[in-house]
Amino acid sequence: MSGWPRNRPPADSEPDHSRWHDSDREAGFEIDDNFSRFSQIDDMFSRAFCDPSIASDDTRGFFDSYRMQAAPRRGEGFAQRDFALRNAAWSVSDMVSARRNAAGKREGFTSPIEIDTPIVDDPLPIDDSHTFTAELKGIARLLGASLVGIADHDQRWVYSARVDIRDFSETENSLPDDISHVIVLGHAMDADLVDTYPSALAGASTGLEYSHEAAISIQLASYIRNLGYQAIPSMNDTGLVIPLAIKAGLGEYGRNQMLLTREFGPRLRFSKIYTSLPLIADQPRIMGIGEYCKVCTKCAAACPPKALPFGEATAQPLNRSNISGVKKWTADCEKCFGYWAKLKTDCAICMRVCPFNRDYRKLSSRVWRALALSRFRKIALWWDKHRPTGARIRAGHWWRNIAS
Repeated sequence: MSGWPRNRPPADSEPDHSRWHDSDREAGFEIDDNFSRFSQIDDMFSRAFCDPSIASDDTRGFFDSYRMQAAPRRGEGFAQRDFALRNAAWSVSDMVSARRNAAGKREGFTSPIEIDTPIVDDPLPIDDSHTFTAELKGIARLLGASLVGIADHDQRWVYSARVDIRDFSETENSLPDDISHVIVLGHAMDADLVDTYPSALAGASTGLEYSHEAAISIQLASYIRNLGYQAIPSMNDTGLVIPLAIKAGLGEYGRNQMLLTREFGPRLRFSKIYTSLPLIADQPRIMGIGEYCKVCTKCAAACPPKALPFGEATAQPLNRSNISGVKKWTADCEKCFGYWAKLKTDCAICMRVCPFNRDYRKLSSRVWRALALSRFRKIALWWDKHRPTGARIRAGHWWRNIAS
């Protein structure tokens, strides 16, 4: 593809992040002068369609398998019923995302979700933002969100450009001027399905939450618009969600590149709503999860393509699919996605084996978490080494349980 990427917008308006200094420090962010906003053309899913170094028969087969066109029949966890359940789990999300394909948009993935609810002319007066924010969080949980937090809108985490899927060129990615906050929604994945990673069956845990989050974010945005305020539902599109989720107090960044939460560990998907509501932003919570990740390399050791880092966090990107100028643990996304393509399904072994992936209804899990988040974290590390969590459950066992 000669001259790719095409139509790159001029880099004349990089946001000034100096005003975020105190907020960044509270969230544990370290951002240097090499920072630049991430363009969605550089994510692996976009590159799989237009970057000759990534696009291959394997990547085409990966996407085809979601239509059962290339689903292999090669044993337990990868049989027809496994792929069938995974693809069924994705079906609601797929219906939403395909509506504007002819216009170059894949809603929820390369562009925000468009909804028919107009913003009413007479906005609801909000005299007490604290009470209203608490009420809104209750509504989000009523609709099905597992976690909800509020972050101030930060242009740094908005993609510098979105992708036009008609020719996979970069195109403008803008939001209304009145956006002031982002509502971040966490959607807990099914623990039993996650325990079967890597398998096509386990991919149903991802698809289910994408379908759920599409519905929940549309419903919550519709509610807000009926109150007279701007609300734009968003999934993987428009901007990076993990920095917002950290700012919203939902968790900390982990070695496995995921947001690790106190309630569910890494076992969540996230969506977001950009809004003009006068909300009260939550404060980041540094609980000690990142400190535990410094001494734990369980996810890196379990990664089949060796895409996860063993060493210290760094601001140095490994390839174009990493953001620049942010100190963090960075994955080799090319190795990671290459393994997905060979499997014909997503891999989340790093999610399954993460020590924070526990059932916190159990007293033993709560005791382990208390140790892991304290200065006694090495005791928790020893505990997990000798009584490890995250053992893989065979897909056949899951199918027998669902039938009983």
